[in-house]
Amino acid sequence: MKKIALLLSLFACSAQAETPQQILASLVAQSGPASIVRGEKLFRGKSSGGKNADSCTACHTDDAKAVGAHVKTNKVIDPLAPVAQKDRFTDPAKVEKWFKRNCNDVLGRACSAQEKADFTAYMISLK
Repeated sequence: MKKIALLLSLFACSAQAETPQQILASLVAQSGPASIVRGEKLFRGKSSGGKNADSCTACHTDDAKAVGAHVKTNKVIDPLAPVAQKDRFTDPAKVEKWFKRNCNDVLGRACSAQEKADFTAYMISLK
């Protein structure tokens, strides 16, 4: 009986996992076509409205494939790009959670659906 419960829970978890491309498709459905160029500008751009950082690169470094560190707590942050961190952009709830937190921290506001799509497209494009 325990084996069946374990198998069912593993199946339920894997059924919810998505690919970064599926996450992007969902965001594009809300926003329209995504732009890798705009996504890179968002990642590298400076903001004066942020609560904890003035750019994404403040914590994630200029290389989204590298390990970063939180600008205030110095806590290690795994690479942001899916090519370097396989579980990035695979869980819709986590994607939304981190966009909410990080957009607020960097921009001082929520990201638009277009910004989320652009940012995700850029991260997926990194090889």
